[in-house]
Amino acid sequence: MTTIETDATRGSEKLSEQYQLFKSDTCGFCFRVRAYVEQLGMELPLRDVHTDAEAFRELLQGGGKTTVPCLRIERSTDSGTQVEWMYESLDIMRYLGERHASQ
Repeated sequence: MTTIETDATRGSEKLSEQYQLFKSDTCGFCFRVRAYVEQLGMELPLRDVHTDAEAFRELLQGGGKTTVPCLRIERSTDSGTQVEWMYESLDIMRYLGERHASQ
């Protein structure tokens, strides 16, 4: 699994995040997120749900629906790992913008 990592702290706990963007080449909202990520200068691993059956299955199983774009956020902390699936393009852009600005 290819990921990009960011490190931060939340209180006294160290937080590490890894991202993957599930997308489709026919989705305008996906293009908007990808353009924003490029503008930020981030390299984000992409998973195309139309050309990669495993990506489609992972998105459905993990996130519960097949809507794209979807940002898979894997957080590792001192107390364990959690995965969040974020679906709305504006939410994804806001989230990544806040994380990228804090680095």
